[in-house]
Amino acid sequence: MKKPAGSPKRPLRQLLLWPLYLPTLLTGAKSFKKNPVIGNRLLNRLGLHVLRLLLAAAIFKLRRWQLAWMLDSTDRQQLQRQGFLVKESFLPADMFQRLEEEARNRQLEARICLQGDAITHRVLLDHVTQAQLPACRELLAYRPWRRMLGYAAGRYRVPGVWIHRIYNGVNPGKLDPQLTLHSDSFHPTIKAWLFLDDVDERNGPFTYVPGSHRLSLRRLVWEYRRSVGMTGEGDHYSASGSLRLGPGDSEYLNLPPPVACKVARNTLVIADTHGFHCRGASQPGSSRLAIWCISRTNPFNPLPGLPFRFLDRIDLAIFRGHLAWQDWRAARRGGKPSWRKTPPEWRPDS
Repeated sequence: MKKPAGSPKRPLRQLLLWPLYLPTLLTGAKSFKKNPVIGNRLLNRLGLHVLRLLLAAAIFKLRRWQLAWMLDSTDRQQLQRQGFLVKESFLPADMFQRLEEEARNRQLEARICLQGDAITHRVLLDHVTQAQLPACRELLAYRPWRRMLGYAAGRYRVPGVWIHRIYNGVNPGKLDPQLTLHSDSFHPTIKAWLFLDDVDERNGPFTYVPGSHRLSLRRLVWEYRRSVGMTGEGDHYSASGSLRLGPGDSEYLNLPPPVACKVARNTLVIADTHGFHCRGASQPGSSRLAIWCISRTNPFNPLPGLPFRFLDRIDLAIFRGHLAWQDWRAARRGGKPSWRKTPPEWRPDS
């Protein structure tokens, strides 16, 4: 007899695994679908998801408070109020020119991921790659860069830094999930783009709903209802913990219209991607190039870490190791990883 939609698979096995999943409540684990504790309907009716939201937000504020000296008050207030920050002409002109030439012209082994009709092409700027890229190494040591991103992330280091290019419209007819307004996780997570191209409606501007990172009462009620009603069916991304806005949600949450960050090259955009955001629509065949960063640390750690540069190297080595593990796991299953290796000469039409 067929099980009804949304019924748990292998409930006895999941019950036996509960002791292994319980500690993940104090990590950034977010999947309602894959984690039987986080996705437990009874626990979420009792407020588990909302409790994690509130606790993570309070701890993030504490971490930022400890690092308030790293950013001037005007930028701090804008980031706290709007959820994103735009800094035009961020790098000195000569430094930007060296960085752009290096990122645009140097051919390096990379990773690509196909989502919908877009391809994302990334080169990890770990110690191995930085040895070949002196301008990128200079950027990562640049004090305004480190301080601005450090405060935004609530930590002394930003672990993931990549040369990042989006190719739009390379697989016509497929829906790109990044074009839908969504929140990355239940806790504050930081992403940043130092754009090396001009960005507008031609090549997909980063788009953000101002103030949507804040936990208003309506946002908490909305999150509570979504956590209780999550079945793992239908909306794969929401069930994985990256909640999408549906019809009528913006009106219920009293959200303002989204703002498209149409910016000139050498503009730094930093955003708390717990707020609702997406990539704007673009023209097929267009692309945009940036230095891209992500900080997604344990949201329940109240300490901002230690200001030692050698720890950056360890963080980035962990990224490289995780990618190698994904390669191994995919090969064992006879498939390809989500982020697969490409040779230096790779092109989107290859």
